[in-house]
Amino acid sequence: MGSVHGIPRAHGTHRDLRWLTALLFVAGLLGHLLAARAIGGSRIAYSHHFLGFFLIAVVTGVIIAGLGWRFWKGRRDITLLVIGAVQALAGLAVYMERFRVS
Repeated sequence: MGSVHGIPRAHGTHRDLRWLTALLFVAGLLGHLLAARAIGGSRIAYSHHFLGFFLIAVVTGVIIAGLGWRFWKGRRDITLLVIGAVQALAGLAVYMERFRVS
């Protein structure tokens, strides 16, 4: 078992956060792609939602990385987890928005 500043830490913690982060990113992308499918499923719809996913990832990633650099230095795993959570929430919001489109 490793330690950070004398506090014992389990080995699987970072690995578990990586898996959770990956799942959150996949959930966000899935929300975008399901919304594209629901509004017609055309090539243009898929490309717009796919590019929207990456645009949201870049913009929120830069903002959250800046906050992470300022408030929790050295915890890249937490920064990526927060970015993944934002992506999952954005994907859910995009998917739910499709119900309002007539």
